[in-house]
Amino acid sequence: MSAEDPDAAEVEDDEDLRYFVRIGQTDLDGTKSVERALTDMNGIGQRAARIIANDVDIDRRETFGRLEDDQIEAIVDRVEGFADDVPEWLANHRNDFFDGETTHEIGTDLSLTRRQDINRMKMINAYKGVRHKRGQKVRGQRTKSTGRTEGTIGVNVEAIKEEQAEEAAAAEEDEE
Repeated sequence: MSAEDPDAAEVEDDEDLRYFVRIGQTDLDGTKSVERALTDMNGIGQRAARIIANDVDIDRRETFGRLEDDQIEAIVDRVEGFADDVPEWLANHRNDFFDGETTHEIGTDLSLTRRQDINRMKMINAYKGVRHKRGQKVRGQRTKSTGRTEGTIGVNVEAIKEEQAEEAAAAEEDEE
């Protein structure tokens, strides 16, 4: 058994740890691994996070808050220029409607671009836009039995029997 106190070693390690690392407009958790922390950003999935970590030559399992400033800056540069060095099929916004470019949107830019694309589809009354307007499923999913918004599914036999009993009682009263 060593003479050092194990709790003291944890305190020293925690002093080097940054709990929040800001990339763009997103605060990432510094206590997670590099790969896991990058996936918290909108537009960065597991595959993209792994590619970014490999390109910057950082172990993807290393704690994100313990990285040096130059390593974090390298990650930020790689995230911002992600669409330039990856195949076109990996980017999340391919063949833009207006300029035809392929980009990889991240953070609030992704939600803004998605909202603009949906609004454009609604304005030109494209099939997908009409489905969005009506609040129905857009990508060809089944709608006959799933995705219902009303409370009643199927036939409510008890309600029908009650209505028939009320009608029969009303008819008897009319006869008398």
